[in-house]
Amino acid sequence: MIALLALLLAQTAPARALTLEEAQRLAQERQPQLRAARSSTQAAEGRVEQSRSGLLPQLSATAGYERATNNYLFRPGGIARTGDTSWSSINYFDSSVTLSQLLWDFGQTSDRWRSTQASARATADQERATGLQILLQVRTAFFNAVAFKELLVVARETLANQHNHLVQIEGFVHAGTRPPIDRSQAQADYANAEVQVINAGNAYQRSKVLLNQAMGVEGSIEYDVAEQALPPQDGEDGALDPILQSALAARPEIASAAEQVKAQQLLIQSARGSYLPSISAGATLVQGTATGTNYIGWNVAAGVTLTWNLFQGGLTNGIVHEAEANLGYAIAQLDVLRQQVRVEVEQALLAIRAAKAATSASRNALTAARQRLSLAEGRYQNGSGSVIELGDAQIAAANAAAQVVQTDFQLATARAQLLWALGRA
Repeated sequence: MIALLALLLAQTAPARALTLEEAQRLAQERQPQLRAARSSTQAAEGRVEQSRSGLLPQLSATAGYERATNNYLFRPGGIARTGDTSWSSINYFDSSVTLSQLLWDFGQTSDRWRSTQASARATADQERATGLQILLQVRTAFFNAVAFKELLVVARETLANQHNHLVQIEGFVHAGTRPPIDRSQAQADYANAEVQVINAGNAYQRSKVLLNQAMGVEGSIEYDVAEQALPPQDGEDGALDPILQSALAARPEIASAAEQVKAQQLLIQSARGSYLPSISAGATLVQGTATGTNYIGWNVAAGVTLTWNLFQGGLTNGIVHEAEANLGYAIAQLDVLRQQVRVEVEQALLAIRAAKAATSASRNALTAARQRLSLAEGRYQNGSGSVIELGDAQIAAANAAAQVVQTDFQLATARAQLLWALGRA
């Protein structure tokens, strides 16, 4: 029993202690969700480049080669010419360079470009939102591990206390001052305390597995977590409206939704530009050469082209109507997000205030429970108390200690929720 007790109570010294700051840094470096969000932002930036290309000069070059016979073919309206046909052939090379530039299309291309810029900004804001969400997950997982670590400490303290009670009761029973049933009760309490230590140790290890996942780390859990908590946040005890306005201004989800609204507005303008013509300028240089002959020719052309799709079967109308409906959806989503942010801020503030009150009450309960246990131990030693009273006092003390851990965890996670709700890193 003594060897088992020593094993269960052993406080191993992990190779290192993981701090909250280090956990957050590791998540920012390794979390694959952040890499995915960054890739989405880069893809959006690529779409901006694609849409901008229509505003810039377009230069293309082509070259061709063919080997062909050079026989005369009569065509109606042409002058007939006699001559023998032959299978002899010549090489013919031709090349051309074309330059074109869009002059004006009533915003079809430029508004589409600005729309993709707004969409790219919205995607970048979503990347920031993902980063804040990852920080919330890491903080919650970290505080969860801290709580399980402290519960393991409580379980070990309870086991040590139960061991002392068992040794004491065995002495009383051996001396004949206490009945054997007291020893049986003490043995059962000690065994239950052993189970609690084992379960608490396993829960602590599993909490570090989840913490590794939140950090995006594929590695060992042979580390300890530092006993840290978040400090009080500005405005957590103040009125709702000022802190809510701060949240609405800082939350990247709100900024992203606002940019999506702007993107849809620009798409509508771009679609309506299709009702009107587009004007572009172009220039072409063409050159051809036939080997075996004296033929070398070239042409240069330049001009302005006006293109106007007068009727496309209602295509432009459909595009405009779709864009207008998407705008209505984007505006509705922005309103939903504003309401959601209000709920999240209010919930976080309420959770902080409740956790503060519960923390104070739970610490008072722990002080009273420890006093009760001390009195029960004294009563049992002088023979005026029973083993049941002693066991109940021990259970009450353990539960009160666990409640303190739980309220500390609730306060820490509530502050983490408030940081996230306010858009703060």
